[in-house]
Amino acid sequence: MFDKIEQARLSELHFKSDDASQLQAIIAIHSTKLGPALGGCRCIEYSSDEAAINDVIRLARGMSYKAALAKVPQGGGKAVILKPKQIHDRAALFRAFGQFVNELGGRYITAVDSGSTLDDMDQISKVTPYISGSNVDGLDPSPMTALGVLAGIKSAAFHRYGSADLANRIVAIQGVGNVGFALAELLHKEGARLLISDVDNAKVEHVRRAFGAEAVTPDHFFDTECDILAPCGLGAVLNDNTIATLNCDIIAGSANNQLAEARHGKLLHDKGILYAPDYVINAGGLIKVSLGHLHRSEQSIKTKTWGIGQTLLQIFERAKVENLPTSVIADQMAEQILYSK
Repeated sequence: MFDKIEQARLSELHFKSDDASQLQAIIAIHSTKLGPALGGCRCIEYSSDEAAINDVIRLARGMSYKAALAKVPQGGGKAVILKPKQIHDRAALFRAFGQFVNELGGRYITAVDSGSTLDDMDQISKVTPYISGSNVDGLDPSPMTALGVLAGIKSAAFHRYGSADLANRIVAIQGVGNVGFALAELLHKEGARLLISDVDNAKVEHVRRAFGAEAVTPDHFFDTECDILAPCGLGAVLNDNTIATLNCDIIAGSANNQLAEARHGKLLHDKGILYAPDYVINAGGLIKVSLGHLHRSEQSIKTKTWGIGQTLLQIFERAKVENLPTSVIADQMAEQILYSK
């Protein structure tokens, strides 16, 4: 356990169990150097306690790196609720989690994440002020995440093709949930040709009708021919099997932890595919809940989010000059901010 904490340079790891509400939760605080740790609350089933611990530590570290390169006054943290097979009272479960958050006295601020909803955040907000992003405060992170991904895609296109114009560029989107749908809408307005894939056929049909997109079966998403591949669903989708079949120039999407292992960043680099590091390009949602929590204006939030594109251009240029994977350059830049004295 302590080896994992030391390797990740984690500051704190907290556990909470409450039989009455079925709560089994973990909060990881990676860093508070730049401000209170901010990160979402994930509520999913885990194969083991160890799997949950590994996930929350990895995610908290990623949030620190994301906040550092997004230049927001936050540290990195994350929470996971080990989802019961059957939830008896969802509202009670999330209120109990809110009490857990409150016990940390503001060192960790929670938000929505995989498996949790804005309605869940409403329940948390009843028992703690250390939350950002709910129906109560109106800080839905999804639209701003999509805007940041668009900014990143345009920067990647500029770096690769010499123009940020996306008209008639073929963009394949995997996962058309809240962020994926919003991204599809933005890309449609840019004149891009859309290929879409999702395990939910109803979502695919909705996007197809709304934006004239073409459906791609999930089994053939990664070998589909396109200019830009945008993973907007689950993580670890860039692995030995999928990378071998890729037929694109750029990978730029909103999914967290897209690389199954760190070495896969080098595989993409060696293959000549320009990869927009996920925690950089998908930081719009963090910017929204971070600056929204501080009552900044919507315009200032949008301006900050659009700046993601400039950060990525710096990463792309350094990667080219130093002949290193973009994932390595991004980590180096974040670590310089987090660990320099």
